[in-house]
Amino acid sequence: MSFFKKIFTKEKKETLDKGLEKSKASFFDKLSKAVAGKSKVDDDVLDELEEVLVRSDVGVNTTLKIIDRIEARVAKDKYLGTDELNQILREEIAGLLSETHDDQNDPFGLETADKPYVIMVVGVNGVGKTTTIGKLASQYKAAGKSVVLGAADTFRAAAIDQLQIWADRVDVPIVKQKMGSDPASVAYDSVENGKANGADVVIIDTAGRLHNKVNLMNELTKIKRVMQKVVPGAPHEVLLVLDGSTGQNAFEQAKQFSAATEVTALAITKLDGTAKGGVVIGISDQLQVPVKYIGVGEGIDDLQIFDRLEFVDSFFKQ
Repeated sequence: MSFFKKIFTKEKKETLDKGLEKSKASFFDKLSKAVAGKSKVDDDVLDELEEVLVRSDVGVNTTLKIIDRIEARVAKDKYLGTDELNQILREEIAGLLSETHDDQNDPFGLETADKPYVIMVVGVNGVGKTTTIGKLASQYKAAGKSVVLGAADTFRAAAIDQLQIWADRVDVPIVKQKMGSDPASVAYDSVENGKANGADVVIIDTAGRLHNKVNLMNELTKIKRVMQKVVPGAPHEVLLVLDGSTGQNAFEQAKQFSAATEVTALAITKLDGTAKGGVVIGISDQLQVPVKYIGVGEGIDDLQIFDRLEFVDSFFKQ
């Protein structure tokens, strides 16, 4: 059994269930009103379902894909009762997510030709980027990996201070310079430190401003270029952190960061405090980038590895 399978314990499943309660309750409230008095899945029910999915922050394009899949099943099976709708949605959404997710992926395997494994974390301020980095560092350390943090968000003094707090809490080294320093220089020093000390993982924080996409693109490109001088192929992962509670705004942020740099994985935070959990389905589908982590609570262990089947099961559990 892989480490990935071991960590999805009963306790984590309960946390996931609880973290999605608001999203689930909101969705089923809308769905029950949409199918009230209806026994058969017909065009009217599908129209209502389409509206429910869009209002649940799944997104228009992804919603249309889901409706198309259900229409195909209706055409094939001739008769589908509204009592079957929950199960049909489970199956079709899980199928849609399977196109961008490999459930056997072990994020702690770190199979790279050259150590350290370098993760560049991007995202706007306020989405939980620094907290995500701290929680990731804790989980990697718990998995027996040595970690170095790089404070390359030199735009805000608070960002450096916040990362230092997490480094102290998790008890891992941090590489930092003063506010206003060249972010690429910090990233270079961080990767060099990790390589010199035989670290398994280096996690680089970056500035979260989006007011000038050209500058953001240039900065992220420069950071990547200098890291590759130390470890060819770095960063091995570009992790975009999004605040799930912002719903459709998270879509827009995802598009802008994808335009600025090649995003390879997503972490969607703050799902426990919102009814917008459907955004996980839509963002992953539209970007064709896998959701790797979801935040469903305040605790260090509440940043969970995303499992599409467990997520769909919790979201549609009645």
